[in-house]
Amino acid sequence: MELFFLIGFIGALVALLFAQSRRLVVMACPEGNDRMRKIASAIREGANAYLKQQYATVARIFAIVFVILLLMAFGTNGSMLSKFTPFAFLSGGIFSMLAGYIGMKISTQANSRTASAASKSLNRGLRVAFASGSVMGFTVVGLGILDISCWFFLLRFIFGISDPTGLGNIMVMNGMGASFMALFARVGGGIYTKAADVGADLVGKVEAGIPEDDPRNPATIADNVGDNVGDVAGMGADLYESYVGSILATFSLGPLAGYGYRGMLLPMALAVTGILCSVLGTFLVRTDENTDQKALLGSLRRGTYSAAILAALFAAPLTYVILGNMGVYVSILCGLAGGTAIGYFTEYYTSDSYRPTQELSASAQSGTGPLIIGGISLGLKSTMSSILIVAAAVIISFIAAGGYGNYNQGLYGIGIAAVGMLSTLGITLATDAYGPVADNAGGIAEMSGLPEVVRERTDALDSLGNTTAATGKGFAIGSASLTALALLVSYVSIADNKLAAAGKKLMDLSLTNPQVLVGLFVGAMLTFVFASYTMSAVQISAQSIVSEVRRQFRQIKGIMEGTADPDYARCVAICTRGALRQMVIPALLAIIVPILTGLILGCEGVVGLLGGVSVTGFAMAVFMSNAGGAWDNAKKYIEKGNFGGKGSESHKAAVVGDTVGDPFKDTSGPSLNILIKLCSTISIVFSGLIVAFHLTGFFM
Repeated sequence: MELFFLIGFIGALVALLFAQSRRLVVMACPEGNDRMRKIASAIREGANAYLKQQYATVARIFAIVFVILLLMAFGTNGSMLSKFTPFAFLSGGIFSMLAGYIGMKISTQANSRTASAASKSLNRGLRVAFASGSVMGFTVVGLGILDISCWFFLLRFIFGISDPTGLGNIMVMNGMGASFMALFARVGGGIYTKAADVGADLVGKVEAGIPEDDPRNPATIADNVGDNVGDVAGMGADLYESYVGSILATFSLGPLAGYGYRGMLLPMALAVTGILCSVLGTFLVRTDENTDQKALLGSLRRGTYSAAILAALFAAPLTYVILGNMGVYVSILCGLAGGTAIGYFTEYYTSDSYRPTQELSASAQSGTGPLIIGGISLGLKSTMSSILIVAAAVIISFIAAGGYGNYNQGLYGIGIAAVGMLSTLGITLATDAYGPVADNAGGIAEMSGLPEVVRERTDALDSLGNTTAATGKGFAIGSASLTALALLVSYVSIADNKLAAAGKKLMDLSLTNPQVLVGLFVGAMLTFVFASYTMSAVQISAQSIVSEVRRQFRQIKGIMEGTADPDYARCVAICTRGALRQMVIPALLAIIVPILTGLILGCEGVVGLLGGVSVTGFAMAVFMSNAGGAWDNAKKYIEKGNFGGKGSESHKAAVVGDTVGDPFKDTSGPSLNILIKLCSTISIVFSGLIVAFHLTGFFM
């Protein structure tokens, strides 16, 4: 049975080879004229410089945590922590970093090539940008499957761990490194990109009255750099962690459900099938040369929906052959359908094709205040659909998998639903990562002085990218909620096993237990404090950019006349320093709070914390992402000529709304879905320490 896990290597090979083929497609396209190549080179250099400094900062934190894990593992001879976990922590972080880095590299190569292709037709621009996104998507799933497969074969055949329960419990801890890297990448990249974006918009658009991506704006290069380090590298690391986490959580739940290695093989087989279906789906993303934005969106949907349908069809025989429990197949369908439904409702609340965002745009006619109130209201309302979808997916998955007959089988159904939702991540992430490339292409077209028709085409691609990005964020948040639930269950199982081995009583998880109740409050608090710090980080960094852009407008004569060049590098350097400095506290909160909660309140307190942060984090992430997306697209709807168009009072109000929404949708909101999973993985890894030492244990 265990040898069937070789399919993981096959899936990884297919994904990585396909990613390489898409890279060659991108690199074969012309980069444009000298001006375009110069701008693209500046963006590339800025992105490389930022990631180099970010990775150096993160490496120091990784080294400290690695030493702590080594002491826990080898100092207790493996009783407190598996001896493999420190090294898996490093490999997970390295693979997550590599996924984000490769995605960033191709996006900075594709931006000018997309602009050049768009000068010929809208469809050609789409093909180049989507090929770049495909490199990101298939690199993430390929490296994720490769990391999991390598560790499975090392543990099973090199070190001889034959017990599936023990192997699954070790494997689930391997996601901590990926979660670490994802949080730093998301938070740091999000701070960078939104600090530059806010500064460029407030001073350039509102105060100076110059267009977006105008080469006279000193912050415009930093803004374009931010698209790559935040929305590409950050998103790649984020979804890498979700993808790996969902599979590893189900690995640990499979043996508990009585399925043994078969329960571990199914998520692996489902992931590989999803890769193959995603590859097929990418070939359906094409349109005629003379096309419009509606047709482009239809093309992307055709690819993603076809991949999901194919995955659903192939999952049926896989489930029957591997498990023989077709109720689990219903759980897989719940995950696939849930992901699609969340994507639809996210689009409904954030796209200017639908009434909510159109009405939000209309409110700008009354000024900034009504627009801000309307956006908050829209974001709060949007949480209802996502939460109900996830709730339905959880209940149906649990029942269908046999939860009322065998509780652990029901929990396995929830875990496999998360895997199902993420099974076609290759093409889903491709449609998301395409957006920043299109955004950069528009900036390069503007700064290079390309004909207006080119900018119109890149704007259409960018607007489409906003829709796909919002959908991608909704998808990431929804999958995070299911993955976090599966990890929470894994934590309960692992902690109870360690308590039993230590001769201590099992956990009392009733709400009347004050440890659980206090943990719930601490978890809810963590969500709000974390969001506060990430918002404040953008504010502080943006203030520096605003001051710098104003200074350059004042002191560098000839900027506004176009006879002198702004100091772009200065703004890039300020964003880099600000992001690296401001990302540390939020990241440390996510690491320290679960450990401290456990050391004070014990395992029951940790369960409460995980429940509190999962529920509030999910709702807050949906609210912030959708409100931010709606403000962004409300601005673009006005820029199309509605309610006064560009330069009107409505437009000025909408720019302010977009400024507020920027850290909502691109920093705090997306970071929260990593927070809820990182808390779970940290809790699992440090469960041995908590069982051995906690304050409440001295009074019980």
